Amino acid sequence: MLQNALNTFLFAFNITAPIFVMLFLGIWLKKRSMINDEFIKSASQLVYNIGLPVMLFITSATTDLSHITDWNLLIAFGLMTVLVFIGSLLTAHWHCKDPRDHGVFIQGAFRGNLVILGLAFCANAYGEKGLALASLPVAMTVVLYNVLSVYVLNRSLHHASNSFMPTLIGIVKNPLIIAIFAGFAVNAINLTPPNLVMDSGKYLSQMVLPLALICIGGSLSMERLTRIDTTTLSACLWKLILSPIIACTIAIGFGLRGDALAILFLLAASPTATISFVMVQAMKGNGELAANIVAQTTLWSLITVTLGLWVLQIMNFV
Repeated sequence: MLQNALNTFLFAFNITAPIFVMLFLGIWLKKRSMINDEFIKSASQLVYNIGLPVMLFITSATTDLSHITDWNLLIAFGLMTVLVFIGSLLTAHWHCKDPRDHGVFIQGAFRGNLVILGLAFCANAYGEKGLALASLPVAMTVVLYNVLSVYVLNRSLHHASNSFMPTLIGIVKNPLIIAIFAGFAVNAINLTPPNLVMDSGKYLSQMVLPLALICIGGSLSMERLTRIDTTTLSACLWKLILSPIIACTIAIGFGLRGDALAILFLLAASPTATISFVMVQAMKGNGELAANIVAQTTLWSLITVTLGLWVLQIMNFV
């Protein structure tokens, strides 16, 4: 029994450890001045606008659709996001002395880094199949994240001049969403892209996630990694503990098991999205709190994702 527990732990650790090796490599490269803020900015734009869309398009265009559309996964993840959003909204006043920080806390509690860390976890665990299973939930949730984030930040920061129209336009023009749905459309009509396109795209795809992880690592502040306050700790609890528990409880109740449940867990347990800090800064909110939440959830997810996946393995759910 002890040997089985050790084997399942090693399986979980082997999924998460390479991700965090790349993150810490980014921290080390930044500390040694081998990469700088300008490199991180340029590389992040390359990843977001070209690399990730190409990777997601190829995955969506070449995967057997009959095996990836699990509505229970989509519903469970959507319900979890809404429940965590409502729960953190109702309890924000317990954790934030300044009402203007409520939106920062709430966004840090529900908005996961699905596009980079979530997809990296899924790809490392299940390869192309993992990316395919995660693509549709990621696309749907990116839309939901943007709408809820704009609402809650406007609500706490009182930016009456901001409206949902720019957000809706941004969603429609989002390269990740366009790529995923374009790939599914190509797949649905059985159109095979030319080998030149596929082979070039695969070369680019192999570069995307490692480069993205290095950029995230380089953008993390060592000072923030060693400093935590009660508001940040509460956001970590919502994002890293309660979110995956709620998601998996709903999914198990729906009868979800195996790879799909593992993918759901890996997405739900992903740390807070880096873009949340960017949005808070742009709306003149508490950028330091937002950055602390991103840094701390990223650090602690090394432990929580590994242990959570281990527990699911021991309980024979995945």
